[in-house]
Amino acid sequence: MLSAILKWHHLGFQNYRRSEKDMVSEASFYLFNATKRRFFYREVKILVPNTWQSLNFQRPQYEAHQKASVMISNPNFSYGNDPYTLHYKGCGNKGKYIHFTPDFLMDDNLLMVYGPRGKVFLHEWAHFQWGVFDEYNYEKPFFLSVDNEIKATRCSSEMVGMYVCKKRSCSDGECIIDPLTGNLEEGCMFLANSNQKVKSSIMYMQSLSSIVEFCTEQDHDKEAPNMQNKICSYRSSWDVIKSSADFKSTKPILGTGPPPPPSFLLLRSRARVICLVLDISDNMAKGQQFHRLRQAAAIFLQQLVEPGSYVGIVTFNETAEVKSTLRHIVSEDVRWNLTSCLPDTVRGGMSVCEGISAGLQVNKGLDGITEGSEIILAVSGRDTSLPTCLTNVLGSGSVIHTIAVGHDADPELESLTESTGGKMFFTSNNKDSDNLIGAFTEIFPVNKDPPDLLTKITSVQRLIEAEGHFSGLVIMDKTVGNDTVFTITWEAGDPPYVIIRDPSGFNYTNENFDHNLLCQVSNLKIPGISQAGFWTYIITNTLKKSQVVGILVTSRPSSSTIPPTTISGEWTDEGITPEQPRTVFAELKQGHIAVQGANVTAVIEPESGDPIIVTLKDNGAGADTLRNDGIYSGYIFLFPKNGRYALKILAKSTNTTSLVPALNNAAMYVPGYIENGTINMNPPKPIVTSFEQRSIEPFSRIHFLGSFKVSYVLENMENKDIFPPCRIVDLEARLQNDYAILTWTAPGDNYDQGSASSYDIRTSNSPSELQQHFPMAVVVNTSSIHPKPAGSRETFSFKLHNGTGDRGIILYIAIRATDKAAQQSPVSNLVHVTRHVLQLKDLNFAISSAVPRFNTTVIVISLSVLSLCLLLGGGLYCWRKQASFQLLSDAHSIELQEFYTGTPKQEALCKDQELPMHVTSTDDMSEETVIILEERMDF
Repeated sequence: MLSAILKWHHLGFQNYRRSEKDMVSEASFYLFNATKRRFFYREVKILVPNTWQSLNFQRPQYEAHQKASVMISNPNFSYGNDPYTLHYKGCGNKGKYIHFTPDFLMDDNLLMVYGPRGKVFLHEWAHFQWGVFDEYNYEKPFFLSVDNEIKATRCSSEMVGMYVCKKRSCSDGECIIDPLTGNLEEGCMFLANSNQKVKSSIMYMQSLSSIVEFCTEQDHDKEAPNMQNKICSYRSSWDVIKSSADFKSTKPILGTGPPPPPSFLLLRSRARVICLVLDISDNMAKGQQFHRLRQAAAIFLQQLVEPGSYVGIVTFNETAEVKSTLRHIVSEDVRWNLTSCLPDTVRGGMSVCEGISAGLQVNKGLDGITEGSEIILAVSGRDTSLPTCLTNVLGSGSVIHTIAVGHDADPELESLTESTGGKMFFTSNNKDSDNLIGAFTEIFPVNKDPPDLLTKITSVQRLIEAEGHFSGLVIMDKTVGNDTVFTITWEAGDPPYVIIRDPSGFNYTNENFDHNLLCQVSNLKIPGISQAGFWTYIITNTLKKSQVVGILVTSRPSSSTIPPTTISGEWTDEGITPEQPRTVFAELKQGHIAVQGANVTAVIEPESGDPIIVTLKDNGAGADTLRNDGIYSGYIFLFPKNGRYALKILAKSTNTTSLVPALNNAAMYVPGYIENGTINMNPPKPIVTSFEQRSIEPFSRIHFLGSFKVSYVLENMENKDIFPPCRIVDLEARLQNDYAILTWTAPGDNYDQGSASSYDIRTSNSPSELQQHFPMAVVVNTSSIHPKPAGSRETFSFKLHNGTGDRGIILYIAIRATDKAAQQSPVSNLVHVTRHVLQLKDLNFAISSAVPRFNTTVIVISLSVLSLCLLLGGGLYCWRKQASFQLLSDAHSIELQEFYTGTPKQEALCKDQELPMHVTSTDDMSEETVIILEERMDF
């Protein structure tokens, strides 16, 4: 059984709930049968906006926002009403969320183009839950098979249908065969019969009534140029699903009955209730920890926590003290009053459980319950009794966000976060660390309306010498500028002298700031909408000694209709070992549009020492799954020691940064069907907005992602080469004059750093042999390759083995890299090259001997519509048409004199359609009969 969380976003029509329930209930039935009675939906939580009025809503916990499986909101710019799944972690890994639009749920006219909503839900759920990919391809709807047959890109390969023309580029109705490729030119489409005998595949065309299964190894088409083959190395979708952890841990339910219906729980957010629970024990006195905690809390109270929230404050050492009960954030006075309640001294031992218990009691103050409330818990020391209060925390329904302050913070602290669905952060004792303030900027609801989204533009902390200064640049782009705040922090004495200059040259100085001398925090609030462009700052230390000075710049969207450029991220944390590094992902977008070509960097702060800097790339290589989709990825593996690490991501535009629509993992928009021999076309797919790649104005963003632990680092590990090259994921191949030409991105000696020592390329007629028994496959001589530095493009070619002339050849190819310590990367993605049938079968032409020799011939038929006998991909399809024939070659056009003598089987097929098969001239052809044939031949 499975659980799903659906989240409505910014919409207010309550009658949609019935469509949601019907869709998920239907999907549960299809899911149960498609997975051989293993999975169904037991519980579905529907989180609705605050504007929806009802007495039946329950309160969600924070995890309902964080872990929503399905988003229901306005159309994505790139997809329109297409259901889609955001998924960038590769084959077999879970996606981020599924997206549906209200129109998809309510407009029954869309059922013809997408199919039953329950099946569409299942299609997207397979993307999300099991990491399988689409089995169609809009850009490559056809391919030429090893047997020289034109086939539709589909699964199962046994699905039947007809090839028709959809554009005027088809010479006013022709389905044209490209004489160079032997494939259909742009403008043709494959229409499936509405009635099929096959049952797969849900990842191809879930709209057909007979389609109730995933493609298996038996009916999977390994030649089809789709994403499932590309990303999952020619494995069937069912094979990937069977390899998942939940499949392996679940047995089929015995019997023949249907699954139990899912239960639905309607949830609506309430006003935010949050309590700061702050450690004031002696542990916090080390260095500047307490001072920096008070600064971060003051910034949170004065400018970050959203209006309408209820906030309380608790401090703890051996005992807990309520510094402020819940206060309703309705004015600046309330914010300043709360800030004045922050602690000013540290003393004594510590009891984290005492602090948590007091925080829960404060959160009860609003209406007597704690469910859905939040605690921000900042801890510097250790408390051996911490595990004893975990039961109380779980029973409260509250969410706990933890901030580990310094390397001595309790090692079990994160268990509170993991158990309640909160966020975890860490800040080191490094003087120039900004991760403590950064943690407070990230603890906010993720379901806020776009105008309320907080954007972090710049965050810098610097140690400045006595009477010294530091300066910098702040990029204010046009998508932000509302409620812009420049926050300055310092360590002691009076505020440093600050000059903020806007793009027009106007200077803001200390007189324009609001100063909190107790917490050493100054705020400059820019009135109205900030000017777009380059702002500058100069901060001068007025003390006679050095001190750490910081600047934080935040803003909110300048418009309710133009979305801001945003950055978000996550990392993998399953089974992290030297052989399996941590992978960091950053998504950069403007609304739903991908931002490509930016400079994105991950900064990893250890408990002590210098930070680790990793460049994240959107190049479709190494850790990155797809090129130019706005997802920037990178490996992190060179950890100096065990312990906690804080992670933040910096993004900045470059001269080549641009906006591009991202089109991946969307349900197919079916153009039409063949019903009882009749073509029934659906309305053309709507164009959401005419969009072409365009440049984007300069911007900068910062995102504090959180913290994680590393525990596998061994002593003297830095002196050992234990890191292999990373897996090559972008291997590509093409065939040219019997040579296979390969290209790929070079891996490194250590994952994606340095240079590998050698490459091992192997071939096989079986993709499974390359996947499972790579050393047993045929070796290609690669002694001439000298691996380039990681990230470089590699090219290599080799000649195919001689084959018999009457048979086509399909050859699968894979590669892996080896480093100087003889460690090998995992086997790459698989590719294949196809050498097609060379001889001519059952096709006799009488051609004048004066015609020059050429290799590829194509017969092209004009058709205006109706019934045609079409021989493509081994199948016969009938059509009516007035015909005109031409024989085309690379540079020749001649009149067809003698046409075709069919095989007995083909004669019988066309006899049923009352079509002549023996033709000696075009005069013998009736105006109602046309045959299209394509073969390779020598003249």
